[in-house]
Amino acid sequence: MKEYENIKQLVSAIEEDVIKFSEKGNAAAGTRVRKGLQEIKRACQDMRDAIQDAKKTEESN
Repeated sequence: MKEYENIKQLVSAIEEDVIKFSEKGNAAAGTRVRKGLQEIKRACQDMRDAIQDAKKTEESN
C-alpha cells in the first residue's frame, strides 16, 4: 500500500530532527518535527480514506 510506505518515509525523514530536539534542545529542529508530524497526520488521513474506499468497494461487490 503506497500510503503506508509514504508514512514510513515521512517518519524516517524526521528522525534526525527528533534526536536533535530531544537530546540537544535545538528549537529549530523542534519546529521541523512539528511540521513533519503535521505531514504524517495528513498522510495517515489519506490512508484512512483509502481503506474506507476499499471497504466500500468490497461491500458493493
